[in-house]
Amino acid sequence: MTLIKSISGIRGTIGGNTGDNLTPIDTVKFASAYGAFIINRNPNKEQIKIVIGRDARISGKMISSLVVNTLVGLGIDVVDLGLSTTPTVEVAVPMENADGGIIITASHNPKQWNALKLLNEQGEFLNGAEGEKILALAESESFSFADVDDLGTYTKDNTYLQKHIQEVLNLELVDVAAIQKANFKVVVDGVNSTGGIFIPALLKELNVSCVELYCTPNGQFPHNPEPLKEHLTDISNLVLEEQADFGIVVDPDVDRLALVSEDGSMFGEEYTLVACADYVLGRLGGGNTVSNLSSSRALRDVTQKHGGEYTASAVGEVNVVIKMKETNTVIGGEGNGGIIYPASHYGRDSLVGVALFLSHLAHKKISCKTLRDSYPSYFMSKNKIQLTPEIDVDKILESMATKYKNEDVNTLDGVKIDFDAQWIHLRKSNTEPIIRIYTEGTSQQAADDLAVRFINEIKEII
Repeated sequence: MTLIKSISGIRGTIGGNTGDNLTPIDTVKFASAYGAFIINRNPNKEQIKIVIGRDARISGKMISSLVVNTLVGLGIDVVDLGLSTTPTVEVAVPMENADGGIIITASHNPKQWNALKLLNEQGEFLNGAEGEKILALAESESFSFADVDDLGTYTKDNTYLQKHIQEVLNLELVDVAAIQKANFKVVVDGVNSTGGIFIPALLKELNVSCVELYCTPNGQFPHNPEPLKEHLTDISNLVLEEQADFGIVVDPDVDRLALVSEDGSMFGEEYTLVACADYVLGRLGGGNTVSNLSSSRALRDVTQKHGGEYTASAVGEVNVVIKMKETNTVIGGEGNGGIIYPASHYGRDSLVGVALFLSHLAHKKISCKTLRDSYPSYFMSKNKIQLTPEIDVDKILESMATKYKNEDVNTLDGVKIDFDAQWIHLRKSNTEPIIRIYTEGTSQQAADDLAVRFINEIKEII
């Protein structure tokens, strides 16, 4: 059982001992610390407002009740979106003129996990320094609860499904008319979470015929919720059976988007951002892009094709956003299927990704597989090594950086080693007790072989 505190929020498994897991006591403590942090940064404000929403996890209702009542106990007004998505809460915070937001979701983690993802008043993730302040407040328990006459209010708001969809439809580069005319048919895997509500609702507005797979938001994930090839055989088969144009897969909180081509093959979550960027850069006549160090070289290639400049950031949405703002980026994200489109908001948003991809396909008038084949062919292997308390991750990473010092080595986030035709990125996960090992090459065999080689080298050190 595990409790992880990082730039990705407070994440842990449900049950077990206090301090080791995301127990009710830990939930209240961290919600209190976040509320106190928001109050402290708004000293002249009479009333604080925070927006919350949750995915469909089994533990979501319990965690949400604890968070809501803790914030109300601090004297904070709460707007509860109920079953929602991470990007919807991000959109809602500035719309509500709120002072912050909390999304209750463990994203792609299995059902025994849950988490508090913490937002600022712009609906963007808190940075590392702000996160440290919250952890310090939680540790010291230096928060003061409100008197009975000063308790916060609680409001339920179910309007943001439609508001978020409308915001997507209003985007200049989302060609609603072209999509509606194309008469697309798609299969949607909502992994029995809130994507099963939000994605079909968006598709209905776009006149896209939608075949629903695992779209009941009951939190009973029918497969590992991380949208990787090995977890997506059901949708792959159904796309073929239904003769659909493509398949759409989202994770439980709908900030990651993977696609399946009409022949049942994976479009590749790495290529979701590549395709959307190709469309946006083509329509704008160029522009800059950002993705993280673990993302495919294909985005760099496509950006350069359009005359723009590509920049790599450290892993983590907040790091990508910081780099995007620094480089005046028009579209960016992460190679895990996360699309960040500043014209909408600075957050990974699968609804925006779906709308941009449909626009691209409608304009191209080609099949999903043909579009995928038009991009530079890189192949990625994603592996992990489970951590135990005795494993010294820093020592492992340092050893690798030293061993390969004569190669192109980047230590901004873990260790990334660029070889001529391939690369490897080793880093400690922000969301799980693992070392992530990402490799990319010009063939799947090359990527897999590079991963195996480094896994064996790491095991020798351990």
